[in-house]
Amino acid sequence: MTQPSRIHLFQGFGIELEYMLVDRDTLAVKPVTDELLKHELGDYGSEFENGMVTWSNELVLHVIELKSTRPESNFSALESAFADNIHRINTLLAARNTMLLPTAAHPFMDPLTETKLWPHDSNDVYEVYNKIFDCRGHGWSNLQSSHLNLPLAPRCGKTRIAPSSGIVCKFTDPGGKNHRVPGHTTELL
Repeated sequence: MTQPSRIHLFQGFGIELEYMLVDRDTLAVKPVTDELLKHELGDYGSEFENGMVTWSNELVLHVIELKSTRPESNFSALESAFADNIHRINTLLAARNTMLLPTAAHPFMDPLTETKLWPHDSNDVYEVYNKIFDCRGHGWSNLQSSHLNLPLAPRCGKTRIAPSSGIVCKFTDPGGKNHRVPGHTTELL
């Protein structure tokens, strides 16, 4: 994709999806994200760029993040790229009897006993987080998230961002009960 020097709201976007790695038979967490990345990189590393999608480590060793390598404007192309990467990862993990768990949280993981922090590059940052927050809780080690990242160019001031936020809120909360932008309405959407 050729990108303008500054991307304005809705000209491009990024997607981030986090997945747990689990045993195919028992669904027990499998802290092998480093081995998956090593398979692709040839050495332990934190990111593998695979076209439109980049694989990267997260705080804990049993979670991998898939994210847009760059801002994109074509949802269909990015959807296909994500699907291809998910298939590729699951194919690679099959040799370890492992797969991606497509849920927001593991149904029976015990984060107090099963959490293992990422032990490689940038580990010092994760160790500080763990020292401050004790990352063995469900909100740190048993939580996968999805993000839709939108650009906020300088000319996209508050008056343009707030109504746009209403559009996103309308999609995520069709009834409009949980998300309100103060001073703005989404009634026109």
